[in-house]
Amino acid sequence: MNITDLKPTVVWKFFHQVTQVPRPSKKEGLIIQYIEAFANEYNIPIKKDAASNILMSKKATPGYENLPVVILQSHIDMVCVSNNEKKIDFDRDAIQTIVDGDWVRADGTTLGADNGIGVAAELAILASDDIEHGPIECLFTVDEESGLTGAQALQSGFMTGRILLNLDSEDEGEIFIGCAGGKNTRAELSYNPLPTSPALDYFLIEVNGLHGGHSGGEIHKGLGNSNKILVRFLYLLKNRFNFALCAIEGGNQHNVIPSEAYAIIGLNPEDKEEVRAMLNCFVACIENELKHVDPDVQVVMQSVDRPETYINTQTAEKLIYALHACQHGVAGMSNDIEGLVETSTNLAAVKMDGTKIIIVTSQRSSIESAKAAIANQIASTFLLAGAVVTQSDGYPGWVPNTESQILKVASDSYKQLFDKEPKIKAIHAGLECGLFLEKYPYLDMISFGPTLRDVHSVKERVRIDSVGLWWKHLLHLLQNIPATKTLNQSVRKTPGRS
Repeated sequence: MNITDLKPTVVWKFFHQVTQVPRPSKKEGLIIQYIEAFANEYNIPIKKDAASNILMSKKATPGYENLPVVILQSHIDMVCVSNNEKKIDFDRDAIQTIVDGDWVRADGTTLGADNGIGVAAELAILASDDIEHGPIECLFTVDEESGLTGAQALQSGFMTGRILLNLDSEDEGEIFIGCAGGKNTRAELSYNPLPTSPALDYFLIEVNGLHGGHSGGEIHKGLGNSNKILVRFLYLLKNRFNFALCAIEGGNQHNVIPSEAYAIIGLNPEDKEEVRAMLNCFVACIENELKHVDPDVQVVMQSVDRPETYINTQTAEKLIYALHACQHGVAGMSNDIEGLVETSTNLAAVKMDGTKIIIVTSQRSSIESAKAAIANQIASTFLLAGAVVTQSDGYPGWVPNTESQILKVASDSYKQLFDKEPKIKAIHAGLECGLFLEKYPYLDMISFGPTLRDVHSVKERVRIDSVGLWWKHLLHLLQNIPATKTLNQSVRKTPGRS
């Protein structure tokens, strides 16, 4: 079965089209061309700002002209991650989708349902002539995944609506009214590359098989971090043996819990068997620690050809100590919302670039002061190692508003449709809503979406039936936006509409 055979047909049709267009963060040119062609095909007014955010508008259907303008919003970029076996050029190649039972996933890569399914829903509404709604504006933002720079660049006056429905959440039946803010902390260590010795034997130490995933939405699960696992072994190794660290790499995106990492080391020949035995014991410990959350973890050691250079010993030692000391995971839970992570940090990536080692970390918190504190704690760890540390400006959180009027309308709509209450939540992941409020402080907003799992990883998938439920809720909500500016009315009964 192909995804175009799934229902609701119009949503899956456009989601398929979106998956066929490359759209890495900061490289959204092709998907922008696709959206512009779509607007031309359906004769829909379109405008683009200096950051390449796109706004399309559509008039109300007959009988709904007195409703206020509603903004539908999603981001057009995606996190691009593949497993080691998958050969793909995310700048050129389409995503290969697979219908797998109750889910749609990709073949060896991220699926891009975050937030391609939201984009598809907006396009479906714009293209359809049988959906009842008031006047709508559809906002498509760029570069959400690598720093929310599209939302940051959005200027006041670009949109006219006062109600915004963000379509970038991941649990059907849950309505989100708040999110964490975030920032990145980056460290650079310079090193002297020295010629390797032919007297040593050289080995690749590789960590793989981990779940990976979203550094906000899944940080509470205690998933394995490949960088932390790798450096734990290097730390143990350093306490017992002399070795040369020739290379170290792990992770990629700042908002992804890294699932793979490796180091290349040089050992004295007489030490290698003892090191193998030590690794076996270490692996047993890691497997035991992660058996409930990351049961497929692997740490392997294999011989490799002699590399040309190694990292000077003093820098390698500082690097290992700093990475080992660098905090990763949940740093604090919310005292306001039960079960919500308040503050966290992710040791996202370790890269070598010329004679520099670059460490990328990201911090999140629903409290601005706590976000600054955890970011400065991470910075201090690397400053003590002599690294050059820089921090991004970051983005604000979205403070929950339990008195939101569109929240009441959406909740009543859900209950009317499904005879049960939706769950009202805040999310630890970052959404663009907080940035929208900076330019449009009057916005009344909620975020909701279908059920996605394992986003930002090669296991990313979307539950098929949840798309239909979410779509039904979205259309019913658009039909039932109160005509009054204050939105104080309850959901209007609309017999025959669904």
